[in-house]
Amino acid sequence: MTQRIKSCCGANVYSQVPDGGWGWVVAVAFFVIEAFTYGVIKSFGIFFNDIRDTFEETNSKISWIISICVFVITFTAPLATILTNRFGHRPVVMVGGLLASSGIILASFSKTVVHMYLTIGVICGLGFSFSFLPTVTILSLYFEKRRSLVTAVASTGECFAMFASAPTITALKEKIGWRLSLLLVGVLQLSMVVCGFLLRPIIIKSPGTPKAHSAENRKEVQYMLENEKTHTSIDSIDSGVELTTSPKNVPSHANAEPQPKTDAEILVKSGDVKPREKASLLDFSVLKEKSFICYTLFGLFATLGFFAPPLYVIPLSISLGVDPDRSAFTLSAMAVAEIFGRISAGYVLDRKPIRKVYILLICVIVLTVSLCAFPFAYEFWGLIICSTFFGFMLGTVAGTHIPILAEDDVVGIEKMSSAAGVYVCAQSISGLAGPPLSGILVDSTQNYASAFYSCTAGMIVAAVFLAFVRPCKVGLCQHPVDETKSDSQQSKSLQDTPEDFLELDLGKHENKGNKKNEIV
Repeated sequence: MTQRIKSCCGANVYSQVPDGGWGWVVAVAFFVIEAFTYGVIKSFGIFFNDIRDTFEETNSKISWIISICVFVITFTAPLATILTNRFGHRPVVMVGGLLASSGIILASFSKTVVHMYLTIGVICGLGFSFSFLPTVTILSLYFEKRRSLVTAVASTGECFAMFASAPTITALKEKIGWRLSLLLVGVLQLSMVVCGFLLRPIIIKSPGTPKAHSAENRKEVQYMLENEKTHTSIDSIDSGVELTTSPKNVPSHANAEPQPKTDAEILVKSGDVKPREKASLLDFSVLKEKSFICYTLFGLFATLGFFAPPLYVIPLSISLGVDPDRSAFTLSAMAVAEIFGRISAGYVLDRKPIRKVYILLICVIVLTVSLCAFPFAYEFWGLIICSTFFGFMLGTVAGTHIPILAEDDVVGIEKMSSAAGVYVCAQSISGLAGPPLSGILVDSTQNYASAFYSCTAGMIVAAVFLAFVRPCKVGLCQHPVDETKSDSQQSKSLQDTPEDFLELDLGKHENKGNKKNEIV
């Protein structure tokens, strides 16, 4: 029995990325966590008018509940990354599930809107951060070839939550009230603790090489690095001069055991890293890459258009004279369309060869157009068409913008974990300001359609920064043709014949010898 528990709790060891296996269980866990994190956030518009009327507050003050929640989710993303790197994905997600459930349950007993700022905004937001980010990170580790498609399909959990909760909770509120309905959502969120337990760590262990060859190769690389650094290939100026860069002249100690620190010593001599350097819990070196900075600014402004439309689409439909029961179907239509958008984007991005950043840019531009359509919508069917169009394009962007961090055009899979923490943290500013800004526009204009103007402006700026990601990666002021040419010339020079290389070095040595004789 003990061995079974250890095997269930232990890590999965693979020789290469499995693209399946236990990764399918992780995908299901991510689906459920998506449903009870961002699915709850996007479905909060169902309770918007009830909370506003109960506490007799303005639209702007009620919007701060979701704003604080989104801010805490994004701002504490680096903390979630640090805790994940320190303790692992499983315990962090389980703690996050407990915090999220506790926050929603406590919010159902709130007496003022300030209490909801603390319960849903802070406690629940921290739980969402600890649950979501580690799960999407470990899911990216289990898949490589089908990463975009699997992540997109698994992320449809929030769409199914929106689709199911809109009519269900609306009908449930009429019978038991909004407080007990919110309490029920908090109890259901305890399922995230079980999902966290299913996140088994993954270890990719590549096949080893023989000791004899590894020792010889290490020694050869060491000599080559020393020669490259000192720009000399002469082993002796006596008779029978030999080239140390030739593999046959590198001394191989067959009887000597390879030292564990040999690799570190070689790297130190080449000036790369320090020996015995511990891996940092959060790698901020990604901030040195211009492509990642542009991508982070894209996420910063794009967040303005992620949460405000689902929050205000139901109040907008009610303000246009649509029955409240029918208004809930606008959110359901948005959710269903988002499912197809996420799956379609994942399928397209898994096609090769394809530049995923440019595909995302096209989706962002079309998403901006869909936001512009809401102020011109009238009656029920007009809102249904706008919600469907927006939901589909939102799915193409929301389901892919974090996994694209693993692409080489941004940072790559090696820095995915730290990059995701920094990237999501940068979204905290717009996550905090987005919904209240929309609420201020609504209160000043007395028109819910104006809430979509700020979202449109944010998306336009986001598209501009996204367009610069790929150019910054290859270098705006560099010519790829010249770089390729210089690389080919450098590789060709390394493959020159020993005679030419020897003559060059001998000439340098003779010149140095003549200079010394002249001085004497």
